[in-house]
Amino acid sequence: MKLELFEHNQKAYEAAISMMAETGKAAIIHPTGTGKSLIAFKLAMEHPQASVYWLAPSSYIYHTQLENLQKLMKPDSSDKQIQSPDNITFISYSKLMHNEELIEKIQPDYIILDEFHRCGAAEWGKSVRKLLDAHKTAKILGLSATNIRYLDNQRDMAEEIFDGCIASEMTLGEAMAKGVLSTPKYVMAMYSYGEELKKLKQRIQTMESRSSARKNMELLEQLRRALEKADGPDKIFEKHMRMEGKIHGKYIVFCSSREHMDEMTEHMHEWFDNVDTSPHRYVAYYSNPETSKAFAEFKADKSEHLKLLYCIDMLNEGVHVDDVDGVILLRPTVSPIIYMQQIGRCLSAGTNKTPIIFDLVDNFESLYSIDCLTEEIDQAFSLMPCTQVEREKFKDRFRIYDEVKECRQLFGQLQSNLSSTWDNYYLAACAYYRDHGNLKVPKDYVTDDGLTLGSWIQTQRKVYSGKIAGGLTADKIEKLNLIGMIWNVRKNSFDTAYEELEKYHEQHENLDIKSRYVTESGYPLGKWINNIRVSAKKKGKEAVLNKEQLKKLEALGMIWDKNSEIWDVYISAAKKYYEETGDLHIPVRYVTEDGVALGNWLSSIKNGKSGRKMRAETLTDEQKAQLKKLGINMENTNNMVWNSKYKLAKEYYTEHGNLNIPVAYCVDGVKLGRWISNIRSKRKNPNSSGMMLDESRIAMLDSIGMDWK
Repeated sequence: MKLELFEHNQKAYEAAISMMAETGKAAIIHPTGTGKSLIAFKLAMEHPQASVYWLAPSSYIYHTQLENLQKLMKPDSSDKQIQSPDNITFISYSKLMHNEELIEKIQPDYIILDEFHRCGAAEWGKSVRKLLDAHKTAKILGLSATNIRYLDNQRDMAEEIFDGCIASEMTLGEAMAKGVLSTPKYVMAMYSYGEELKKLKQRIQTMESRSSARKNMELLEQLRRALEKADGPDKIFEKHMRMEGKIHGKYIVFCSSREHMDEMTEHMHEWFDNVDTSPHRYVAYYSNPETSKAFAEFKADKSEHLKLLYCIDMLNEGVHVDDVDGVILLRPTVSPIIYMQQIGRCLSAGTNKTPIIFDLVDNFESLYSIDCLTEEIDQAFSLMPCTQVEREKFKDRFRIYDEVKECRQLFGQLQSNLSSTWDNYYLAACAYYRDHGNLKVPKDYVTDDGLTLGSWIQTQRKVYSGKIAGGLTADKIEKLNLIGMIWNVRKNSFDTAYEELEKYHEQHENLDIKSRYVTESGYPLGKWINNIRVSAKKKGKEAVLNKEQLKKLEALGMIWDKNSEIWDVYISAAKKYYEETGDLHIPVRYVTEDGVALGNWLSSIKNGKSGRKMRAETLTDEQKAQLKKLGINMENTNNMVWNSKYKLAKEYYTEHGNLNIPVAYCVDGVKLGRWISNIRSKRKNPNSSGMMLDESRIAMLDSIGMDWK
């Protein structure tokens, strides 16, 4: 049975195959829940003779991925024995570290690095590097929801391991905006705030101005009353679980440590008795020997009870559980990647269900974590041509219930009062405008004086749009307008992109932009132009852009069909080579003086390895005619080699009446005896790597007297 991938994964698979053919390595960065492990399984299944070594942080992760594969391939099967594809060998990073002697013993054709950002860990990373150095001819495929190690000096593991060769990249917000992942209901609240109020009080007491301190103490008291008036966890869980009809649902409860988990489980009846007085509780963490059993029981539980799986870090990555109705984030401040991974546990590709995300925190800073997600969604829409109606439909699906909205507004006001003054930031903004000619400040930009100007600019936009409270007067708005403030980033997206396109064209004299290209100012120009192409192909140019915008792009030499453009470059190089040499017997590694990898291109066409839709079976009639005119044989190279050797074997049989060929026998430079010997070995060991030996080839050999012993 053939493994069929979702469209987004199929595109990623084709891009990875193409990139590995060219560079030997490719990384795929897709969010949790999109089914990226299936891409690696397809790679193994499409190359059954290849030896695939699959590395991951734990056997839990791989085992769950196998379960997902089995459900997809055999949805009606009740077989509990989960079989890994024959050509895959699984090794955990830890096992590799403790058994480095394995490195010299194995002969991988492909190496899968699952959750490859974990290869940045000191000891694991050393072992992985030894593995890659020892097997430089093996192709490497990396899978992860992120390439950045946020708590490790922002290390980019895609650069360190894959030299920036990223075949496909998608953020969680982008996956939601494009409909790849299900859209959740998001509930924000606090379960503890005493310590936070205490910290704010201490900060206010250090203020030099007594009048300012008095005003802020009044604000703090308003905040305290608002928090006391807000619903507690018990009412929040009851209201939203009943509203969605999920009082007997499955929920993963994320805790930060064993101590924190013990504290949270003590609140279970206090918080959930209004939903179910007898909830089923499960506990999972790495050092617990009962974890495997608890995890399996949680997945199998179909009872009419609320089901809660309390866990620490082990479900942050890799392990995906089907039919989860929601996640409950009981967390302190965490890195953006962990936040996104935890959210992703309840989101799945190919489903229309609406899971619930309960984001319950014990500090005010974490109440703004959702901004990471909404910013990704906003960026995705700004780069993805779509109508206002489509955006509004998404907003209707992505419902955010802010149970502490008033509290957040009061806290934001307090933070603003306790931080540097507006005027100080405005002076910094003026200086940036003088230096750069605009206010397109990267969101993480910090001035030499330590002012977080990028974050401040974003805050002004949010206050202006009414998303958060703040004192943005008409005078302040006018001041910002004078230095080029962009209030609506979405509306400005085409103009911004076009400015960057003009700069690129001026520098490179073309618009042949790679999909991952990011400008010096941080604008993802490659992704923008790729999205424009895809949308124009699906909906038509006029449905995506207005006449003025189309005219501007055409004037710059917009490449609408990159595949066609690439074809013209390569076929021209092939014609030139043919005219100069009289044939196209080109070595695979041949590159023209202009840098065109002509040998690899021809090999890819013949062997069906190109991810650029230039495979023989996808060529147009006109393209096939062009190749035929140049005398290019479109037969698969591997088949050509096999057929030529079979012809020699048949001639030997005609002359000698048998195929008892000495191993050292050669004819016309072909080691025919060795080839026959290898075929016998392949028949005895069908799972070994090497040539393909199917029933049709066996029958052909039988017809000329093959002795299989």
